Amino acid sequence: MIVLVVLFFGLALNAADVVTRPFVGVTHTHRAALGLHVVSVDLRARGIRVTLSGPGGTRETIRRTTPDFMESVGAQVAINAHFFLPYPSEEADADVIGLAASEGVVYSWFERPTQAYALVAAAPAIHIDRFNRASVIDDAWPGVLWTAVAGSAQIVTGGRVTIPAYAPLGALTPGEYTNTRSWYAVRTARTVIGLSRDRRRLVLVTAEKMDLPALAAVLVRDFGVYEALNLDGGGSTTLAMENGRTGVGEVLNSPTGGRPRRVASSLAVFAARRR
Repeated sequence: MIVLVVLFFGLALNAADVVTRPFVGVTHTHRAALGLHVVSVDLRARGIRVTLSGPGGTRETIRRTTPDFMESVGAQVAINAHFFLPYPSEEADADVIGLAASEGVVYSWFERPTQAYALVAAAPAIHIDRFNRASVIDDAWPGVLWTAVAGSAQIVTGGRVTIPAYAPLGALTPGEYTNTRSWYAVRTARTVIGLSRDRRRLVLVTAEKMDLPALAAVLVRDFGVYEALNLDGGGSTTLAMENGRTGVGEVLNSPTGGRPRRVASSLAVFAARRR
């Protein structure tokens, strides 16, 4: 079978990709063969603003589904974000794992997670300041925090795939997983957030059944991702977008279990509607 590859704004897209531009500065690519959705956000575009779920409840946040959060704030795109505890649990209140900041309100700091078989200690975060300047930061960040989200680890660094390793060579605690049977190699639903090399493009990604080395490689090769973090996945993986024609929010991926899970945090993007 011959696969035709085309160039689109410097990106190598498969001929089967469905590409739409639903809002100013927002491009959505769907690669059905991989169950892959990639939303690229031009942080310089008119009307773009990025925010994270804020604090609340008796812990750090109140759980809600990603589309509910998107609708409540009036955003056009939203994706699930942090790992959280307690899990599994039906409790409404949750603690997020890692740095969390929502438009200047910092409600969780870098930390050592209890789930060390998958999450690195003081995992880096993607930070977007009030002027939409984006960067990957760590716990030595000296600046003022605006909006920030952390995940389990950085899986793309400087345009290279960087999947964390287990001890004694790496930082992850083996537990039931090892370097020959890694949690990162499990094929499951995944959520990833990334940046382009010039840090002017924010990339939000969901995949329905992929291991992280393969997903990271596709993002580097085909979508120009230069830095990327793995966010909470599995049943939490949810990508929602407002339908540009009807104004109604829709879930783009197929959530595990058939419907979106209530999660501790979601990242939302506000974008101008096309005239």
